[in-house]
Amino acid sequence: MDLTLRLLSRLYLALIPIIGVVMILSVPQRLGLSIVPQEVVTTILGFAVAAAFIKHPYGEKTGLLELLLGFVAIATWMWSSFHYEAWIIDMADRTPDKWVPGVFAILLMMEALRKASGLPIAILVWVIIAYAFFGQYLPGVFEAEPHSATKTILYNYADSNSIPGLVLRIITTIVLAFIIFGRLMEVSGATKFFTDMAMGWMGHRRGGPAKVAVVASSAFGMVSGSTVGNIMSTGVVTIPLMKKSGFRSRYAAAIEAVASNGGQIAPPVMGTTAFLIAEFLEVSYATVVIAAIIPAALYYLVLFLQVDAIAKKNGLDGIPKEDLPQVIATLVSGWLFLIPLAVLMYFLFYLGFNPALSAVYAIAALFVLMVVKQRSLPTSAEWGSFIFGSGENLVSIVLIGGAAGLVIGILNSTGLGFQLALLLSSVGSLLLMLILTAMVSIVLGMGMPTAAVYIVLSIVLAPAMSKMGVNPMAAHLFLFYFGLLSMLTPPVAVASYVAAGLAGSNMWATGMVGIQLASTAYLLPFLWVYNPALIFEGTPLAIAYAVGSAIIAAFMLARAVLDIGGDAKIKGIITFAAALAVGGSTVWFGQTSPIVLIAIALGIASIFVLRAQEAKTLAAAQ
Repeated sequence: MDLTLRLLSRLYLALIPIIGVVMILSVPQRLGLSIVPQEVVTTILGFAVAAAFIKHPYGEKTGLLELLLGFVAIATWMWSSFHYEAWIIDMADRTPDKWVPGVFAILLMMEALRKASGLPIAILVWVIIAYAFFGQYLPGVFEAEPHSATKTILYNYADSNSIPGLVLRIITTIVLAFIIFGRLMEVSGATKFFTDMAMGWMGHRRGGPAKVAVVASSAFGMVSGSTVGNIMSTGVVTIPLMKKSGFRSRYAAAIEAVASNGGQIAPPVMGTTAFLIAEFLEVSYATVVIAAIIPAALYYLVLFLQVDAIAKKNGLDGIPKEDLPQVIATLVSGWLFLIPLAVLMYFLFYLGFNPALSAVYAIAALFVLMVVKQRSLPTSAEWGSFIFGSGENLVSIVLIGGAAGLVIGILNSTGLGFQLALLLSSVGSLLLMLILTAMVSIVLGMGMPTAAVYIVLSIVLAPAMSKMGVNPMAAHLFLFYFGLLSMLTPPVAVASYVAAGLAGSNMWATGMVGIQLASTAYLLPFLWVYNPALIFEGTPLAIAYAVGSAIIAAFMLARAVLDIGGDAKIKGIITFAAALAVGGSTVWFGQTSPIVLIAIALGIASIFVLRAQEAKTLAAAQ
């Protein structure tokens, strides 16, 4: 029995990425077969549900119950797949052979979601499901459009506007391809190459191990698409080094968590979410990348400045050069790992290929180069880690994609999405609406993978922001950032929790330091909503003013949050207020007002004054 379960689990996990890649490469079409995307995504969803039941049994061991539930899930979702083309032109005829399998399919998907992704997200989706059936009895703006139970079930089971719709299609193509790419980077040794390069470049500097964490985690995080996976890949190296060099445990954990989380906002890849934004806004991928450049640069600038200031304040030196990998030697031995990234950029930007297909070409290049470097084919263990590991990483995100599609279907069919947008936009104050949206984004995002967080938030909240006149790109990036910040914000703070476990520190203390280090990410989204020039939506002069004022404010902010968290709280609060004044000067006085230049000049002067005071204090202490 155990052997059967192990084989079935591996079969399910392997089929998820394999089917996805086959469809990305259009293999059925090349063979003359006519297959629509909905037929594929429901099949993949069925295998993901079955894999979740085997991995998360009800008792101590997986048994016959989990095996049977998995078979039923595969059968019911493949039933929809086999009949999709016939049903789509006859959806009004709701016979039991259509909706009864839908009941079992949706129930099993929801139970697998609870097992694989946790109770909070399952409860949220169940509440929305309940609304689909009972919302018509609610009063006022919350009254739902009435539908029969069979219509609701069949619509969400088999309509392309619900579960087998856009969200699941994006996840089983774009997200799937980049998760496989990230997994192969781990297996091939590319992750170690980037970490060693960062060690050789930054390790000997003041607070070197922390700066290594910033550089290595941002580099790997943009490809992996997983904050937790990034922490587990790079943090196992950087966190012990930070602690050994003198960083306190909570700082070591928080630096790694913030750096890893930020990898997903860093161009050019942005952890696959940039592709989702491009799909939803119907713009080119390059447009999203350009918009994200300055915010990501400011995020890492403030983090880097704080790390340097912490090291300087505590006298934390770097690692001796003789104990570090040599940059040139590392580059010579591992330069091959740069080629797949170049291949990815070539197909994405130069040829304008589909992101999923571009990622598959990059995977192929990385695989070939891995074989060349090792001078042998991958071992069975490496094959298993790559294929089954990719499938395991995809199970949760596929289930959340199915649940997100269900949410979309219910929001559309009941009119709840329109009512929520109307309710939020009726607040009247844009600032208050943004604050409420940020809070809802953090709460909804707790414990969810980043891509899934963005998908849910863009469905529920983006329409409300658009009704208030917010620039579409600014709105989607706002939601993306605050959904991502749920990984750092207590009480859940999954990234802080994982990093704290590696560092042996308190999760709450780590979470609070993480908020301090990621302070820029909590403030910048408000700024670009009021002044989209910060995301390159404006005239060249407006962009120059916005970027210049934001950079100076970033230097001031880095100093302010350290003072507030240290012994100079009053000075920190004053500096923080000054940073807000300089950073928001384009909002207060106009995007191209001459007063902005005065604010920038005053900000530069204050930075020099603060540094002079700091130098004087350090000299006196010595």
